[in-house]
Amino acid sequence: MIDKKKQIVSLRMNTSDLRKIKDMAKRLRVRESDVLRFAIRSTLRKLSPLYDSGAKGSELIPVLIEFGPELMSYFELDAFQLESLVNGDMDESGRKVDRADLELLAMAGMQENYVYMKLREVSSAAVEPQGLSSLLREYLYEKYVNRTQTKEL
Repeated sequence: MIDKKKQIVSLRMNTSDLRKIKDMAKRLRVRESDVLRFAIRSTLRKLSPLYDSGAKGSELIPVLIEFGPELMSYFELDAFQLESLVNGDMDESGRKVDRADLELLAMAGMQENYVYMKLREVSSAAVEPQGLSSLLREYLYEKYVNRTQTKEL
């Protein structure tokens, strides 16, 4: 039987975020709690691979590409913690993500020139300094996501 009871949760928010929620609720003509529930559900859906204990290695690449810099910054994760999160106790299977690529993800929110230099070292494609985030996204999708889908077909 599934427990469908709702629980009251208390959280601290800064004034700026709370003002934004109030403004959004007013504009949408809904309650502030509706805006908060939407934001939480939406975020949980987008980050779902992170709460799936079976998702490991390259299966986590899409969520890390989309939200990596934000996750790194907000939770103050470094490359070592990211490697533990992604590869954890995996064996040497093909789903494991290279440490150098995890370092690129960890650096994605940092100085772009440094990431650009590191990406040039590991990528076989021509690397231009403009559009670095899209280049990193393309590199990682091609290496881990598209390659995996091709093997399964």
